[in-house]
Amino acid sequence: MTMSQNRPALGVIIYFGLALTAATYFTFAAVQGDYGLFRRVQINAERAALEADLAVLRAEVAAMENRTRRLSDDYLDLDLLDERAREVLGLIRTDEIVIR
Repeated sequence: MTMSQNRPALGVIIYFGLALTAATYFTFAAVQGDYGLFRRVQINAERAALEADLAVLRAEVAAMENRTRRLSDDYLDLDLLDERAREVLGLIRTDEIVIR
């Protein structure tokens, strides 16, 4: 009598080992790779920060455009002109007292 062995063939073990290795690799790449979930979260956070910076810069540009328009030839704001002359040239009026 010959005894039959019930162990799986070597090819099946190698096949499932390679399949498990490939599944592990692709799962790791999907989570931590260059285009994975963690990178997507990081990119979204950077995008939100850059959008906040853009909003601040747009507000600054709007303020500068307003000041430029107020000092233009078409519309001259004398108070702003007086403020800029005092700041840039260091001028004061005769009725003011300077405290250092």
